[in-house]
Formats: sequence, structure tokens, C-alpha cells
Amino acid sequence: MRMGTKSRETVSKTFVLEDCDPRLLFGQNDAFLRRIEQAFTPSIVARGDRIIIEGEAAEVNRVFKLFEDLTARLAGSDYLTEQYLNYAIEMIKEEGDGPAKSMADSEAADAISKPYIRPKTIGQKKYLEAIRGNDIVFSIGPSGTGKTYLAVGVAVAELKEKRVGRIVLVRPAVEAGESLGFLPGDIRAKVDPYLRPVYDALHNMMPPDKIQKYLELGTIEILPLAFMRGRTLDRTFIILDEAQNTTPDQMKMFLTRLGQGSKAIITGDVTQIDLEVKKKSGLIIIQKILLGIDGIKFVYLTDKDVVRHPLVQQIIRAYERFDKNDRKE
Repeated sequence: MRMGTKSRETVSKTFVLEDCDPRLLFGQNDAFLRRIEQAFTPSIVARGDRIIIEGEAAEVNRVFKLFEDLTARLAGSDYLTEQYLNYAIEMIKEEGDGPAKSMADSEAADAISKPYIRPKTIGQKKYLEAIRGNDIVFSIGPSGTGKTYLAVGVAVAELKEKRVGRIVLVRPAVEAGESLGFLPGDIRAKVDPYLRPVYDALHNMMPPDKIQKYLELGTIEILPLAFMRGRTLDRTFIILDEAQNTTPDQMKMFLTRLGQGSKAIITGDVTQIDLEVKKKSGLIIIQKILLGIDGIKFVYLTDKDVVRHPLVQQIIRAYERFDKNDRKE
């Protein structure tokens, strides 16, 4: 009985803000502070440069750890967002430590040092480190986890540093279930709707006139997967997006295009396969075929790595719950 009473004993701990603007930490109209109070049981009182946390000892320590993490992120010249705050809260609850220090120590981020490809989650950090250390990387996870965006960012950085001579961005054109030959316009007009997400990522990282120049010179190629057959690509950064919509034969064809000094990133979400029911996904099968080969790395991102609107993470989790219940029935 005494042990039980002691475990619920109320304690108080003071967190001192050093070189940290409380307005950045607490959010607009104290929105971040209210979110922290909702997530944990202790009472939190801010007085000047001090935050007094009072409650059950274990919970007080978690909140203290959270403030350590948030101030460390701000000290690293990163601003706080609702998405990051929710991510840090989850990490504290599940792992006992927040993500800020681990992400700041990322060698991959330091090596690339471009703001648009800095990791925002631990999963993204591992993804960038995998790209840095391997010639073929598979990134598998739900929408919004930065799979394509980060890959394009690294590709642009590699091109600027002249570590590769060109970028080839590839997508299987199967989503609409239509043959390209029946779509209006020339080949660019036919495939553009399928490749729009890749263009969007590029336009966030390079001025439009430079992209146009690189496209005209062939320094950047954006094309459907079918156009890869028969090619050998040397000193090229190749990205295959939406790889869950490849067949096993298409996946094999793509992977065997890799030439000397090249790197390939394959991204996909195995929960969003648009192939005909009878066809198997090459992305699912390849995980069994290439497992354990040096130089090839599989990175699995989860809903925790979603960096889009906070509701996207909740939508993904809702679908996962629905699928589990549906299978039980």
C-alpha cells in the first residue's frame, strides 16, 4: 500500500528558460502550451522565464523532457509547428526522449546541408542516412511522409555538387487505367498528369527557368516507367515514384538500368496499389528478393513520419483501424 501511495505522490519541478523566447515555445495565444496540458496530467504554470510543473513524478519528468526537447529544437534555429509538437509528445510517451537531439545529430543532414531536405522526423533521418550510405534505397510508407520530396531534394543537391551528371524521375502511368496512346497531345502532354507530383517537388527546390533549361538539355528527365526499357544510366540519380504500381517484371527492368556511379531511390505505399486485382505488386515481392544484399537498404516510414497537415496523420490511422476491424469481420 505504501508503494502505491508513493508512486502517486505529487512532486514539483521547475524548468528554466535560457535564451528561449516563451512566445515561440508556447505558440500563438499559448496554443502549444494548451496542447501540452491536454497531453499530460501535471499542471503547468509559466512565470517569466520559469515553468513550474506539478503532478505525479513520472508524468512531471515526461513534461520536463518535452520542454528540454522543444527548447533544443528552437536553439537549433528550427521553429516549432503543431506537427512537430505532436510528434515530440508521442516520442516522449513511447520512447522517453524527444526527437530534437537525434535529428540535430544527423550526419546526412550535415552532409547535404540544404534546408529543403532536412529531416523532420527520426524516420526521415534514417531515410536520408540510408540514401547517403547505399546505392539502392527503397522507401516504403504512407502518403505525406516525404518519400518523394526528400529523394528529389537529395537528387538536386547531388546534381549541384556534380556528384551525378543528371536526374531521371520515373513513375508508372497506371493510375487512371488508360493507355497513354489514347490520351490527347504529344508525349509530354500524355504523361504530365501522372508525373505532376514529381514536378511539384522540383519546383520547390529550383527556379522554373532552370528546370526548363535542364529538361531541354536532358540533364533532368521526367518520364513514364515504360520508357526506361533498354537503357543503361551512368552517373545518374534515378527515382522511381509510386513503385507499388509496378509489376514484378517492371521492377526488375527498372533495377537493372543502374549503371556506374548511379544511385536509385524507389518509393511507394503498399496500401495504395492501383494495379488490376490479378497483378502482383513488384514493390511487395522485391522486399523478399533483395533482403540482406549489401548496398541495398529498405526504409519503412510510418504515420508518425507524416509531415503534411496534422489531419493527414489521423486519416491514415483511421483507415488502418478500419482495415483491421474489416478483416476481423
